[in-house]
Amino acid sequence: MVSLVIDRRFRGPPNSGNGGYVCGCLARHAAGDVEVTLRVPPPLERSLEVLTGADGGIELRENDRLLATARATGIDVPDVPRVSYEAAEEAAGRTPYDEQTHDLPTCFVCGPARAQGDGLRIFAGPLQAALPSGRPVVFAAPWVPDGSLYGADGYVATEFVWAALDCPTGYCSVGARHLGLKGDETALLGRMAARIDRRPRPGDRCVVVAWPTGREGRKLFAESALLDAQQEVLAVARTTWLLVDRQGQLGAMA
Repeated sequence: MVSLVIDRRFRGPPNSGNGGYVCGCLARHAAGDVEVTLRVPPPLERSLEVLTGADGGIELRENDRLLATARATGIDVPDVPRVSYEAAEEAAGRTPYDEQTHDLPTCFVCGPARAQGDGLRIFAGPLQAALPSGRPVVFAAPWVPDGSLYGADGYVATEFVWAALDCPTGYCSVGARHLGLKGDETALLGRMAARIDRRPRPGDRCVVVAWPTGREGRKLFAESALLDAQQEVLAVARTTWLLVDRQGQLGAMA
């Protein structure tokens, strides 16, 4: 039996795993591009089963409870915005959330309460301070992967690339005024698909860029990309976020 234990370091909400990180952990068990659907908040520091079906689909379970599913997919994200590291630094200075206003300040990816080298500290902000009403706003953030994030081959491990691509899509989705959002809504990652062409090494200067693509009721859609220092695309992702109440965001186990 293959098992997965989500260390508390990799939390999103206080008592469940960061969505992108968990998706990336499941993606390691499938070949090629992968789409992961999160059914319920995955608990921390408990042994979870990773099961592979005859059709190649992956399930994450705790006893009889289905937590997440993963399947092979194809993903194409055309027209990725190319953003310099310097422009991403300026955008991060406009991030809408700080330690006082962030709903989940200890999130592994975007939590401002996490120390350097512990969390990823990816604080996405709008590339432009304001745009005419009705136009989507592109968010960006710089990212230099910490030395603790490497895999066996010396490159940043797959699950951390997925994690980096996750939270910026939540920032830009909730910030999508042209879709009727006010910016103070709470949301959880529901589905994520990603394609990784290349992985950076720890210490490389990278940029994460994200932009909203639509809305259907309480579902928010967005895409993101990881760029290298030359603004070449390393990886892309497509996400679905679900608008929830505060207790839903914290999860049943919070």
